[in-house]
Amino acid sequence: MPAYKLTYFNARGRAEPIRLLFAAAGIKYEDVRIEGADWPALKPKTPMGYLPILEVDGATLCESTAIARFVAKRAGLVGKDDLQQAKADMIDDGMKDILRKLILMVLEKDEIKKEELKTDISEKTLPEFLSKYENLANPSGFFVGDSLSWVDVTFYNLIERVRAMFPGDHLKGKPNLVKVMANVKANPGIAKWVKERPESAF
Repeated sequence: MPAYKLTYFNARGRAEPIRLLFAAAGIKYEDVRIEGADWPALKPKTPMGYLPILEVDGATLCESTAIARFVAKRAGLVGKDDLQQAKADMIDDGMKDILRKLILMVLEKDEIKKEELKTDISEKTLPEFLSKYENLANPSGFFVGDSLSWVDVTFYNLIERVRAMFPGDHLKGKPNLVKVMANVKANPGIAKWVKERPESAF
């Protein structure tokens, strides 16, 4: 069996979709969480100077999306053919704009600018994004084919982030997306992980 070692900060952040995918597939891995004080010493040893990194039998991978896709392939969660795999990549790439805006909002120090970013996300970016993704998901609650794929999981993680920052029923009137969330939560491995995972910041 391959040995997997995932290293990230003691937070959910960019590593959480990867942890969720490991959980969904029931793949064992070492979940290494470092504190901020340990980062300066570790940074020069990483391939590109940031986390997460995944070590697999002596090889080191970085870039969270690349790692998530790699784990998904090992787990059989990438789609059944080239077209489904391309659609999955498309779905995941489409989430990056709203993720970028969420990160900018969190990092903004000026409170006035932060509120402006928050308003733009809640009133414009998020509703437009969810309307498009409602049409991309199918009525059975999957983005790709008729079974769970890695982008169902990354979408679930995104919405959990959104709910933490913007409380409310953002999926009201979007039955396809409601089913996507339900399908992910129904996975036994993910349900167990969400219940037992360490308490940490997003």
